[in-house]
Amino acid sequence: MGLVGLLAGVAFTVVLPPAPQASTTVLVAHNPNENPADAILTDVALAQSRSVAVDAMHRLGLPVTLKGLAKFQGSYSVSQVTDRLILFMVKGPSSGQAVARAGALAGEFLQLRAHQLQGGQQATVAAVYRQIAAAKVQIAATGRKIAAIAPAAPVGGVAPAVGSLSRADQAKLAGLQAVRGQQEAALNGLEQAVQAYQVSNQLAVSGEVAGSRVLDAAAPVHRSVVRHALLYAVAGLVAGLALGLALVVVLALVSGRLRWRDDIARALGAPVHLSVGRLRAARWRPGRAGRDRDVARLVAHLRGAVPARAAGSGAAALAVVAVDNAREVAPSLVALAVSYAQQGRQVVLADLAEGAPAARLLQISRPAAGTVRVNAVRVHGVSLVVTVPGRGGVAPAGPLPQAWPAGPGQPGMPGPPGPPSEAVAAVYASADLLLTLVTLDPAAGPDHLPTWADTAVATVTAGASTGTRIHAVGEMIRLAGTPLVSTVVTGADKHDESLGATTYTPTPYTGTSQTPPSPDGSPGTVDRPGTVERHDDDTEDLEPVPADNGANTNGSRASQLLVAEAPQLTGGLSHPEWQPPD
Repeated sequence: MGLVGLLAGVAFTVVLPPAPQASTTVLVAHNPNENPADAILTDVALAQSRSVAVDAMHRLGLPVTLKGLAKFQGSYSVSQVTDRLILFMVKGPSSGQAVARAGALAGEFLQLRAHQLQGGQQATVAAVYRQIAAAKVQIAATGRKIAAIAPAAPVGGVAPAVGSLSRADQAKLAGLQAVRGQQEAALNGLEQAVQAYQVSNQLAVSGEVAGSRVLDAAAPVHRSVVRHALLYAVAGLVAGLALGLALVVVLALVSGRLRWRDDIARALGAPVHLSVGRLRAARWRPGRAGRDRDVARLVAHLRGAVPARAAGSGAAALAVVAVDNAREVAPSLVALAVSYAQQGRQVVLADLAEGAPAARLLQISRPAAGTVRVNAVRVHGVSLVVTVPGRGGVAPAGPLPQAWPAGPGQPGMPGPPGPPSEAVAAVYASADLLLTLVTLDPAAGPDHLPTWADTAVATVTAGASTGTRIHAVGEMIRLAGTPLVSTVVTGADKHDESLGATTYTPTPYTGTSQTPPSPDGSPGTVDRPGTVERHDDDTEDLEPVPADNGANTNGSRASQLLVAEAPQLTGGLSHPEWQPPD
């Protein structure tokens, strides 16, 4: 995910390169009586206003619509540099248009600011003149009241003879004359104040307007494409890593796939004998198997699991039951076949796995459905016989002889397979070893497995299969009656500290293979001479496997483990009681 994010960041830079930018700096002058820190904030807000944007769009000849105005306002930013400097950063479709937009915005801002300053002064003077007019109206009203009391009073306000007015009129006249004196004093103060304000504020406004100008003319801004690409690449890398980590955590919480050896052993009902790293088909080449440590260890482990057969009893037969990892295991099985062929053995390799990965590795195509192809191939100077069934067909019967008659199979599964192909039987008759790669499907059943192998080795990839799937494969191997002598975990987690033991105790293999029950209900058996002999030289096996004289098999190592509880019984077959882990 990190690599995907990195590539996405680089692609974003190529598909959407950075838009051209231009910048301009405006110097503004403020009234000495104002706080510069507050005044510059007001100027920045004015530069970001809709009025400046609309006027600039009119100057540039751009259509003014709601969508166009919002897009235009989003293409520039206004920031404060100092208490007197304002910076305009403007984007445009081209470098020239960005410069034109920056110049228009700066010019419209200065013009609107000058109008605002001058308009503020005029509004203040107009308000004072309205107060003067109101004061004059009040003085005239007071004069009329005085004239009503003393009509003969002169214009100067000298009261008539005291004797001609009553005491009440005299008191009222004196009060009105005092009020008119106060009103005239207030009127004189307003007139003097407006004159002084006009003189001083006119000078201040003129200074602010004259002192505000474009300091740096609009010019293109150089932007490094490499720096921009690195910035987006790093951002994409970080986002990809974060997304990948979150995805891994979520999948680990909600997925039912098993990763730990203990969980796999409990689900399969058999202990884990070997753990190797992740296997890849691309790692194997003819003659190079020994160079890959994990493949070499798996090949050595499978060699130790090959059963021994008495002379004249037919070829030894081993099946590798791949649980959703046939493509990973196929190179190791081919390497095992090649190693035996280099020793002069006649080896038959049967690929019954889904997709025939071993046959593909040897460049052998699958035949039509219902047929079996037998090919002799040379690999690294030695000969192998490869058997591949047709596409989409039911797994064919193998060449190993069986003693039970054809009859119904286990519940929900088909019955035992029919006779083997003549070609398969012919190559098996002259072979020393039969190696089979097989995948088991509950819909097809496992009854063909005993016809291909005396013993089986199960391979499970950590984190690739659910517990239900692994458990089903273990049940099918036990239903088929083929001894499961070993379990291999590939792609083991480095942090897995579990052992992979299980409380399941397999039935010792003594050369007599249990078979599906006969039609009358009694269990059937088939005698196979010979005993299983294991020489396991892998350092990760649980313990050395003692020599077996026919009373035990490779599965005996599990019987020497500590049994915590008696095995549960399901369908008449012993296996541990397993539930999917939380």
